[in-house]
Amino acid sequence: MIYQAKDFSSLIGMEGFSNTLLANHFTLYQGYVTNTNKLMETLAAMLKEESTGTPEYAELKRRLGFEFNGMRLHELYFGNLGGKQALDKASETAKRMARDFGSYESWERDFKATGMMRGIGWTILYQDNINGNLFNQWINEHEVGHPAGCTPVLVMDVFEHAFMIDYGLKRASYIEAFFSKIDWGTVDSRCCAA
Repeated sequence: MIYQAKDFSSLIGMEGFSNTLLANHFTLYQGYVTNTNKLMETLAAMLKEESTGTPEYAELKRRLGFEFNGMRLHELYFGNLGGKQALDKASETAKRMARDFGSYESWERDFKATGMMRGIGWTILYQDNINGNLFNQWINEHEVGHPAGCTPVLVMDVFEHAFMIDYGLKRASYIEAFFSKIDWGTVDSRCCAA
């Protein structure tokens, strides 16, 4: 095994997210870890056997992006949950949000509006690694649409499995629950580290 699933069991019991929802979500995440490892092992064997010029190799290479990003995005998502306090308006993240969006409130409106868009995917606050600017981005599939040279700072899963057990079709209610449990310390460390 190249990758081991991280333990996010500390989130069990978190208000706004049932234990059933979290357990199912953790199982889905474990599948991404398992499939990432299987694909890497298979691709390494194909490379050793010099089977790289085959359609099978090409398709597995393409699939690796989906499985790997599914694994990593869930780690970032679970990692920025579990908070109990609002964003410190004096934090570096809050200052950058105000600089790039005019205010925290404008950033929040844009992030939530992005999360409410029709479709399945992710809403991600990115930081451009070249100029430090923050922007919100919709990601449809795990491996498509990530802006090159940018760091995910805050990740929200908006695939149905992230909310339907608890909220049915009420995505807005899920987004409110998500916002009440953001670990802003983690977000701030990602923002300032980039």
